[in-house]
Amino acid sequence: MSDEPYSITAAARALRAGETTSVALVESAIARADRDELGVYLSRFDEQARQQARRADEELARGVDRGVLHGVPVAVKDTIAAADGDTTAQSVVHDRTWAAGRDAPVVARLRRAGAIITGKTTTMEFGCGVPNSTEPFPLPRNPWDPSRWAGGSSSGTASGVAAGLFLGGLGSDTAGSIRMPAAFCGVTGLMPSFGRVPKSGCVPLGYSLDRVGPLARTAADCAALLAVIAGPHPSDPDSVGVPDLSGGEFVAVPADLNGLRVGVVRCDQFPAGADPELASVFNRAVDVLVACGAEVEEVVLPYWAEVIVATVVSATCEGLAYHRAMLSRRWHDYFVASRGLLAKGALVSGADYVQAQRVRRVAQGAIGELFDRVDVVVGPTAAVGAPLFDELVDAAGFQDDARLFGKVHTPYWNGLGNPVLAVPMGFGAGHLPLSLQIAGHAFGEAMILRVGEVFQQRTAWHRQLPPTYRTVAA
Repeated sequence: MSDEPYSITAAARALRAGETTSVALVESAIARADRDELGVYLSRFDEQARQQARRADEELARGVDRGVLHGVPVAVKDTIAAADGDTTAQSVVHDRTWAAGRDAPVVARLRRAGAIITGKTTTMEFGCGVPNSTEPFPLPRNPWDPSRWAGGSSSGTASGVAAGLFLGGLGSDTAGSIRMPAAFCGVTGLMPSFGRVPKSGCVPLGYSLDRVGPLARTAADCAALLAVIAGPHPSDPDSVGVPDLSGGEFVAVPADLNGLRVGVVRCDQFPAGADPELASVFNRAVDVLVACGAEVEEVVLPYWAEVIVATVVSATCEGLAYHRAMLSRRWHDYFVASRGLLAKGALVSGADYVQAQRVRRVAQGAIGELFDRVDVVVGPTAAVGAPLFDELVDAAGFQDDARLFGKVHTPYWNGLGNPVLAVPMGFGAGHLPLSLQIAGHAFGEAMILRVGEVFQQRTAWHRQLPPTYRTVAA
């Protein structure tokens, strides 16, 4: 491990203790990015970042302290607008003038908190589909094994955090796009409740499903980012003001979980084909929660299969609604996997879409009843570690849903709107990270973040660094 601060909270302490400067943190981030071979960035804002870092150091020297993120380098998924450069959505189709010169609300809030935006990170085309080496964009690789995928679609943000290119960043999640890359890259990712964080300024995929949220090394880092980006904004009518982080800060983390009621979704409730180490790794993670004082009971998630289908139906229909006109004009300019996924929306009737929303409402009521019995629900984020690139598509080049996405346990929660935290819980076959999903009641981010923080106080999986972690001297 480098002797530099490796987390947001550690960097914040070092900045205020005079042990480092924002300029030093940014220069380190730039030096690491110069040696990056993982396809983390689509665009970098080196000179802007240097200017912002000098200003942050000057403010801190004058006693102007904007909070935990002041002077800390972070990156933003390239479906989210930032005034420093284009938002490409990793597509040759996307209009480069979309939101040109403007920050999304979440990016503007990061800047006001003093965060340094280092650049825009790789994703999948419009946040859907899978990567393809023939695309004219960097291929987002996994820091634990570059022959494997970083996960999608917040690929570059997760990979960059794991490899040490920046200390945190933003992603978006429609069916698992924060939690899947967090799981595959061995970092922490938070999908907030639907409406907790404004999604305006983020290229839409599923209007009723999209969430913007943080990825970082630790639950405490994700809490620091959430405290800044959360809250209503007039540009997003779905965003609401329901504070549950005391004073906007992550405080009063208990030393234990005494009395916490944990619903455990056992691995055998999921489809076959899991990593051979998953069950034992997951059981040990649950044992940690028990050792911290939690009371556990096995639960079955209501309407599991039905909600996943409803989520997919909603995502494809809403995605097609946004892309329909452009798809009809520039079909062959879309990449094979993304156009195939979006086109499925044309096979769904209006009645099917309405029925999917009815299923979601019924399931929301049922999950609410479950959370009357338990405080959080835990299960594996995915049944497997990061896949090889050739496992992502079938022989025709289309996204192989059954081969991979049936083993990712994330879409269920998008359909319901609950917040979910993904944290590293160990390693599976091939020393690939495996991840624990901690779900809470609607707008219960404080609870799941505190559970994640206590878990990380008792374990060291989140501190494990991949072979590609870049020290300054490397």
